[in-house]
Amino acid sequence: MKSPAQIVSMAELRAEIDLLDAALVAALADRARLIDRAAELKRAEGMAALVPERVAEVLAHVRSEAVARGLDPALAEALWRQIIDWAIAREEEALARGKDA
Repeated sequence: MKSPAQIVSMAELRAEIDLLDAALVAALADRARLIDRAAELKRAEGMAALVPERVAEVLAHVRSEAVARGLDPALAEALWRQIIDWAIAREEEALARGKDA
């Protein structure tokens, strides 16, 4: 990736953003696969999908990472709350399917 200062045109900037967007989608897909595995492990260990302490831990870590990287921590937290809500719903569906098996 180029630094913003190295980019000299809007076309080049858009290409960099597109590359970054693709990397973000790939990272989210990787995270989804980990969530699927978490559901399997939670089922085996008799755990619920929602673990409030873990949610708080993840959000605190994300806020800290955002601050360290110069990103608005409120924005990072809002995005992660969406991701976490989606992940919990995905786990709950998997856990419910597992009860029928």
